[in-house]
Amino acid sequence: MKNRTITGFNFSNHLFLLCLLLLFLNGETLLAQENIGYQMPPKGIAALIDAPRTPSARISPDGKWILLLERPAYPPIEELAQEELRLAGLRINPKNNGASRSYYYINLKLMSIKDKKEIQIKELPSNARIENVIWSPDSKKIAFTIVKTDGIELWIVIVKNYRAKKLTEPTINDVYYDNPYVWLSDSKTLIYKSVKEDRGAPPKVTIVPDGPVIQENTGKKAPVRTYQDLLKNAYDEALFEYYMLSQLTRITIEGKSKKLGSPGIVKRLSPSPDGKYLLVETIKHPFSYLVPSYRFPTLIEIWDMEGNVVEEIANLPSAENIPKGFGAVAEGPRACTWRSDVPATLYWIEAQDEGDPAKEATVRDKLFSLTAPFTEEPSEVLSLNLRYERIIWGNDDLAIVYEWWWKNRRNVTSLFNPDSQNPKKQILFDRSWEDRYNDPGDFITTYNKYGKKVLLIDDNNKSLYLIGEGASPEGNRPFVDNFDLKTKNPNRLWRSQAPYYEKPLRIIDVENGIVLTRRESQKIPPNYFLRNLKNGKLIKISDFPHPYPQLKNVKKQILKYKREDGIKLTANLYLPPNYKKEKPLPVLMWAYPQEYKSADLAGQVKDSPYRFIRIGWWSPVLWVTQGYAILDNPSMPIIGEGDEEPNDTYIEQLTSSAKAAIDKLEEMGIADRNRIAIGGHSYGAFMTGNLLAHSNLFKAGIARSGAYNRTLTPFGFQAEERTLWEAPETYIKMSPFMYADKINEPILLIHGEADNNSGTYPMQSERFYGALKGHGKTVRLIMLPHESHGYRARESIMHMLWETDRWLNKYIKNKNNN
Repeated sequence: MKNRTITGFNFSNHLFLLCLLLLFLNGETLLAQENIGYQMPPKGIAALIDAPRTPSARISPDGKWILLLERPAYPPIEELAQEELRLAGLRINPKNNGASRSYYYINLKLMSIKDKKEIQIKELPSNARIENVIWSPDSKKIAFTIVKTDGIELWIVIVKNYRAKKLTEPTINDVYYDNPYVWLSDSKTLIYKSVKEDRGAPPKVTIVPDGPVIQENTGKKAPVRTYQDLLKNAYDEALFEYYMLSQLTRITIEGKSKKLGSPGIVKRLSPSPDGKYLLVETIKHPFSYLVPSYRFPTLIEIWDMEGNVVEEIANLPSAENIPKGFGAVAEGPRACTWRSDVPATLYWIEAQDEGDPAKEATVRDKLFSLTAPFTEEPSEVLSLNLRYERIIWGNDDLAIVYEWWWKNRRNVTSLFNPDSQNPKKQILFDRSWEDRYNDPGDFITTYNKYGKKVLLIDDNNKSLYLIGEGASPEGNRPFVDNFDLKTKNPNRLWRSQAPYYEKPLRIIDVENGIVLTRRESQKIPPNYFLRNLKNGKLIKISDFPHPYPQLKNVKKQILKYKREDGIKLTANLYLPPNYKKEKPLPVLMWAYPQEYKSADLAGQVKDSPYRFIRIGWWSPVLWVTQGYAILDNPSMPIIGEGDEEPNDTYIEQLTSSAKAAIDKLEEMGIADRNRIAIGGHSYGAFMTGNLLAHSNLFKAGIARSGAYNRTLTPFGFQAEERTLWEAPETYIKMSPFMYADKINEPILLIHGEADNNSGTYPMQSERFYGALKGHGKTVRLIMLPHESHGYRARESIMHMLWETDRWLNKYIKNKNNN
């Protein structure tokens, strides 16, 4: 082909030179993709990610032991790259019939609370992957599962000799959300879900379909939010049934076992407190293509311990037609479980308003119960004016019930007599759950003879106890209260004091006022203590070292400021070690908006200035090691009082809050307005896109795993109850995708390729990138292979941090040098 020439100008050659020049000037603009492999962030950041992780802890029911569970480092990408099935909202490892993305531990140790002695559990398999750890009711045994390549085993630890032993071969079915086994109250017997024997090979995919996939609706409104990993066809259904099918088996700690009933798709199992009956929920056909497995048709039955069906409680259809709105529930029995304070009484809730929060109703829910031998008609126990939340059982005379309502953020806590012929509620607390300053805390529980949690009541039946976070204008100060059952008033026994943040975990000895607490400060990591509430004596139990001493001199403080409409705001400010106000710092602001119905309550302080600085892959505080000031969790309240909808002024409130934070930093002499980045994860990423689209407050953005086009989540998102068709202007205005042409600042988009979070499809970032690129914007898209909504693999995390650090350095720290 001949070169085209215009009046002596060689077009092809000069076009090539022009493109080459542009490539040198801005290579990233012209490259469709890069293949650079996984990269590492600066050593200071990498060292924090690789720092040894403080063990998790589980307190025994009798309060005498703490089980320490050692956590591994972040796994390699090879682990996430294993075969995975995505069926009905589940992520399944087909090789071991377990969850493909579960978290595990690598070692177990026991610590005696009395003598502070730490003891290694013996005879654990090497390279163990430990999951589903549960104390026995008598605190003398610990059960757990060991995940292997080809299956999952059930193990126990005998506490008196600190030895572990295997109970089963690798046959445990741990696909579903619920725990794959339960203890009986005798502490000698367990019931577990086993993979069905002789199930043969998995179903094979057929190239030629049997016919089309057909779904039909006959006039019923069935709005559902944006779910992922749903069933799509008959082959998916066959796979789901193959991996979910379980055989319930009873086994003693000596290893004697017996099969119970016939195999089924067991969703949940729960033994009665006396260990004589089993509540079994199984999933039935037809499976749904619209909702995840926890909303599939469900049969609820009571079995005896031989596997015989004693009573059918409910046969529920697929929950596809739940009304829209928060507080909407399915009709029929729900929240079906055992009373924890009596041998064998089942209770459940049924909606009285067709499950529709939009309907007017004096009574929203009713509580029903049925007692062994389950031959009588169910008893109506209690009427609830709001939506049921939970019950804490105490004894024949005392139980606590919690109700809630979304529209006004109301939370009601009441006392009632469960064995009365006509129980009446006595309201103890009636408040907005947004009001953290007046949160009374949670009633403390203890373990009864069945190993079930019940209310902690003093010996004279006169008092209950409360533990709370203790939010206040000076920050969170956890507390312990005595609650007088006669006066219905709480009395303060103890409250955390500066410069520590000390949280009560369990009352070990009511009579002597001994409480197990976890205590920390800005520079001292959390450790366990015994506190005497009567004399203030404090005994340290554990001695976990500082996991990242390089952050010991980082300065943390809670900032308080106001936005232009007078709303009080707060934020956590972190400054580099040895920082002196010689010149403004580059700033990374990391946030997550929240909706409120009250302007006054939106401004309450939500943290403590004395908490230990915790670091994870998600934390923006990592960049304090690189010389940045970090403004973490600055308040971004979106308020809609009365009948106003918060999101109708989302953009205006968001930008006003962001401006107020920047003004505060500049007033303090910390920030240079020309070197501030905004970032966030999930809804925080959505916020980031909107702030860049609708303001010029920031010079760069970092958006991880977000949703940017609200037309792709048409039946609601976050706290938005209205549908796209009810509030089209709000959906459009809140979608940064629709304003891609207005974004003038560089934005880094990061997303996991296997994101399963509702609404945050990977294509949200891909399409946002396409829109920005189409308008010639500065944007970079990173898709992390095999990663979900939260990131797991070390390679992915390190690369994500490298990309973020590189972006911040180029467009924030070294902006004036570009």
